[in-house]
Amino acid sequence: MVLDVQIVHSDHLLDRPPLLDRGGFFVYYTYMNETRMTLTLRPHQKRILNSMLTYDKGQIIVPTGGGKTICMIQDVVENCKYIDNGMTTVVVAPRILLAEQLCSEFLELIDTTHTHVMHVHSGETDHYSTTNADNIHVFTNTARAEGENVIIFTTYHSLHRVMEADIEVDNIYFDEAHNSVQRNFFPATEYFAENTNRCYFFTATPKHSLAASKPGMNWSVYGQVLCNVPAPRLVDEGYILPPKVVVKQLPLVKGRKVMYAEDGDNLIETLDDNNIDKTLICARSTKQIMGLISQSDFCLQLKERGYSWMMITSKTGAIIDGKKVNRDQFFDTLNEWGKEDGKKFVVIHHSILSEGINVSGLEAVIFMRNMDYIGISQSIGRVIRLGSTEKTFGLVCIPTYDRVGISTAKKVQAVVDVVFNQGMPAISEIRR
Repeated sequence: MVLDVQIVHSDHLLDRPPLLDRGGFFVYYTYMNETRMTLTLRPHQKRILNSMLTYDKGQIIVPTGGGKTICMIQDVVENCKYIDNGMTTVVVAPRILLAEQLCSEFLELIDTTHTHVMHVHSGETDHYSTTNADNIHVFTNTARAEGENVIIFTTYHSLHRVMEADIEVDNIYFDEAHNSVQRNFFPATEYFAENTNRCYFFTATPKHSLAASKPGMNWSVYGQVLCNVPAPRLVDEGYILPPKVVVKQLPLVKGRKVMYAEDGDNLIETLDDNNIDKTLICARSTKQIMGLISQSDFCLQLKERGYSWMMITSKTGAIIDGKKVNRDQFFDTLNEWGKEDGKKFVVIHHSILSEGINVSGLEAVIFMRNMDYIGISQSIGRVIRLGSTEKTFGLVCIPTYDRVGISTAKKVQAVVDVVFNQGMPAISEIRR
C-alpha cells in the first residue's frame, strides 16, 4: 500500500521542484508493507529544513519534543531524489537503544526499495550489523556500485569504525550532538565534519568549551548555528508542554545516612500529593534503587495504590513488577503502559532513560539525584511531550531532605528559567 507523506508547502522551504504538487502540499510516495501515513511538517521543522538546504554543515538547536528526527528523515528523502548513483547516510546516536529507535522511525517513512540498512555497534538488531571496517567498506561500496542508497545507524562509541572503513559519506546526522565532544568520540566527529558532503549536529543542550585543549561545540568543527528553536515558541504553538516545578520540602537529614524506607515514603507522598499516574524516577544510584525495592515497603505501597513498577540499570538489567525481562520486553511494555489510559506505573532508573528515549504518556519526573545541566534538561524533556488532552504541563518534582536535594532543586529551576522563560538553550561549559 502507498505511504503518503504530505509536507506543508512553503515558498522558502524548497528551491527544487517537488515530485508532485497538490493544492499547496508537496506529496511524496514510497512503499512500506501495508501502511498509509500522512506527515505534515510544523513551521519550525520547515525552518530547520530550509537552513539545511542552504548550508552543508552546522548546528540545529531544538528542544526535546521538537521533532528533530522528522527533520533528519525528510532531509534524506529530499536529497535521495537528486542523486542518481546512490547516497550514503550515517546517523549517530549516543546509545544502542537510541540507534535502534532512530532506525525504526526512519524506516517508517523512507522507501527501502533501493536503500540498504546497516548497523555499526555491538548491540543486537534485525538488520545487517558489523563493527568490522572491511565489512562496512564492502557492504557500502557494493550497494553504491549498483546505484543504491545506504543508511548506517551507529553510536558515538563505534563511529570510529565507520571512519576506518574509508567510505564516502554524503550525509551525517549527529543526534544528541553534545556527546560528540567527549575525548574518545571527538576525533571521528572531527573527521566526518571535514570529510562529509553534508554534516549536521542536532541537540537541545549544546556543550561549549572554555579550555583550548578540550573540544566544544563552539569550535569551528561544528559550524555555525543554523537554526535555534526557542522552547517558549513551541509551548505557545502547542507542540510541547511547559514544565511545572514542585519542590517538596522535607525535614533535613544531616550527614550521610542510608534511608531507603524514608526514600520510599517520600516518593509515595510525592505521588499522592500530586496525583501522578505515570512517573519517571531518577535515582541516585543502582544501590539506592535496589534498596528501595528490597529494603523498604515501597513496592507494597505502590501495589496498594494500583501502581505497577519497572526498573532498569546497566548493572541489573530490566525488571517489571519483580520479574526480570529483556530490554525489548521492557521498552515494549513501557510504551504500551504509556499509551494506556488509566494505567498507573513508575519507572525507576539511574541514567539510561535520561537522554533520547521517547516514551509516550509520562506525566512527571522525580529527581532524587543531582545532574549536570544537560542531564536535567534532557530528563525534563521526557515529560513535556504532548499526551492526553487532560495533560497541560510536565510535572518536575524534587524532594529536598539533604544538600543533594537542595542543590538539585536550584539547578532544575535554573534550567527551567533559561530554557522555558528566557528561550535559550541549556548550554553546558567545559572549563578545564
